[in-house]
Amino acid sequence: MASNTSKTARASVRAGQGAGGALSVLGEYKYVIPLANGRFAYVRNLTNGKTAHLKTDSDAFVEEIRALSAAGHGAKIRAELGALEEANPSHGWGATEKRLVDAGVFEG
Repeated sequence: MASNTSKTARASVRAGQGAGGALSVLGEYKYVIPLANGRFAYVRNLTNGKTAHLKTDSDAFVEEIRALSAAGHGAKIRAELGALEEANPSHGWGATEKRLVDAGVFEG
C-alpha cells in the first residue's frame, strides 16, 4: 500500500526526531520542524497523532500551536522557537514567536 506522505516529508520528520528516531520521554520530541528558511514548518501534534505542513504566518499555524499550548505543550514550543531563532536568526523565528504571543496562544 502506498504512503500519502512524500519521501522528503518522512525524512524531515525523522530528522526532527533527534537521536534514535524515537519519541523520548525526556523531552527530545520536536513539535516544530522548520522548512524553507522558516516560511513553512511541520507541526507535530501529540494530541491527535498528525503532522501538519503549515505556512508559519498563517492562521492555521497559529491555531495548531494554540491547540498544542492548550494541551500543556506551550512552554516546550516556546523553547523550541527560541532555539530556532538562536540557531537561525535570519529565518524570522523571533517574529513568529512574537506573532503567537500577540495572538494570546501561550496564555492559559
